[in-house]
Amino acid sequence: MDPKIVDDLVRRVSASLPEAFRTLQTDVDQNFRSALQAALSRLDLVTRDEFDVQAAVLRRTRERLEAMEQRIAELEPPPET
Repeated sequence: MDPKIVDDLVRRVSASLPEAFRTLQTDVDQNFRSALQAALSRLDLVTRDEFDVQAAVLRRTRERLEAMEQRIAELEPPPET
């Protein structure tokens, strides 16, 4: 997980805390950051780049499959009626 995203989430949560809790902000930031990173690490996530690469591979595979299906259809004799 991108540390910038985690830091942004931590800042947003910290900013939404009441004033009385802001004195504990450093502890809250660290604890929330650790808890968030632990929760996100348990998820089965991929980066956008990894997703885009796999989507391109799938698209090429699908195109090749469609081309092969068309070639097979051209080679097979027509069904007899």
